[in-house]
Amino acid sequence: MKPVTKAVFPAAGMGTRFLPATKANPKEMLPIVDKPLIQYAAEEAVAAGITDLIFIIGRTKRAIADHFDKAYELEVELETRGKLKALEELRGMLPGNVNCIYIRQAEALGLGHAVLCAQPAVNEDPFVVILADDLIDGEPGVTRQMCELYNYYQCSLIGVQPVAPEDTASYGIVAAQPMAERLSRIEQIVEKPKPENAPSNLGVVGRYVLTPRIFHHLRQIERGAGGELQLTDAIAALLKEQQVLAYEFDGVRYDCGSKLGYLEATVEYALKHSEVGPEFQDYLHRRFCDGCQR
Repeated sequence: MKPVTKAVFPAAGMGTRFLPATKANPKEMLPIVDKPLIQYAAEEAVAAGITDLIFIIGRTKRAIADHFDKAYELEVELETRGKLKALEELRGMLPGNVNCIYIRQAEALGLGHAVLCAQPAVNEDPFVVILADDLIDGEPGVTRQMCELYNYYQCSLIGVQPVAPEDTASYGIVAAQPMAERLSRIEQIVEKPKPENAPSNLGVVGRYVLTPRIFHHLRQIERGAGGELQLTDAIAALLKEQQVLAYEFDGVRYDCGSKLGYLEATVEYALKHSEVGPEFQDYLHRRFCDGCQR
């Protein structure tokens, strides 16, 4: 048994839904209150015992590497000004035993291609895939939940949640047979089917625990939906030789790849923020009451 110690963060997409904000800034660096999405994802991985963070980046994503790098000048400035709390938070962003690895994806050829780019760093180990724009608020974190299940079942797992039938064309959709609480055995997986062709309403969200056998199938599949290498297609091929489980995670997911989901996450995380939460709640209350009076 090999524990899961590696996580892959595909982060080479263009983020066109958030233009012009993402023209020069990766969408993964968009902040939820005071932390970028990619940091929430990294913290979730670290809380699950992950020690190797593998970021798949494009040519415009230098900001991600800069964010996790040591900032000597900034640390000196904070120390000089006596802002020790901010300095402590900056230095403690990631534990000392965590390694950050950056791999360039020369072309944005889909999620499957991004995962395949990670193979040199993953080697023959099981690994996690985390999509940062799927922000999931869970306790414990969803990655930890799934890694614990992997330790027991020793097979690939995919995070899923029920979606509205009319939204199936925006998700990978699975057909699965229940086997335990929140856990099902996947029989079929289809990428973005029309509602009338969807095998169920269980949609795949941005959390995966995968065995290294997935790389074989990623090399074998042809381009699928959108002319891209689809991770869903490789998982469908993997199903023919290995068990793959669907896990209905315990947590609240915010689709931060959409503007509405991003705004919802910002409000919810701001409300529970230790520094601004109470004042923000008061502001919303005043704003709501003012709106009622009008």
